[in-house]
Amino acid sequence: MAPGLMTILLTFITASYVPSIISEPLNYKDCGSDHGKIIQVDVSPCPKQPCPLVRGGTYTVNATFISSVDTTKTTAVVHGILGGVPIPFSIPEPDGCKSGISCPLKTGQTYSYLTKLPIKTIYPCISLVVEWKLEDDENKNIFCWHIPVKISDG
Repeated sequence: MAPGLMTILLTFITASYVPSIISEPLNYKDCGSDHGKIIQVDVSPCPKQPCPLVRGGTYTVNATFISSVDTTKTTAVVHGILGGVPIPFSIPEPDGCKSGISCPLKTGQTYSYLTKLPIKTIYPCISLVVEWKLEDDENKNIFCWHIPVKISDG
């Protein structure tokens, strides 16, 4: 087979498999992005919704947003909403300025918040809604989103 044809064939085969590997933007519910606008939310891997989260696994969270406030600090606050009751979810780095964002934030600028979500083995196997907020230096929401998840053993 000619080298050019082999390259085209390999490119086609590779491209056929890429969509199953790349994460799709999630359908999320904005829960009060008072000082910003969410552009896109991705959790990877999350091939479908509710997002299947396996105990012992770690997931990448990426939220692209536009800030509508100047702020010197950002803090992530995460809850699992179960029966309407918010239960705190521990994350390794609550400081948004250490999670892909270059602080201070400026009004009108676009940012990508990037962090990890570990699912501890002590978490129960349950379906719930994850609420993820990024707060400014006055504890007001830059963004807030909800996504349904299902924690399981895989």
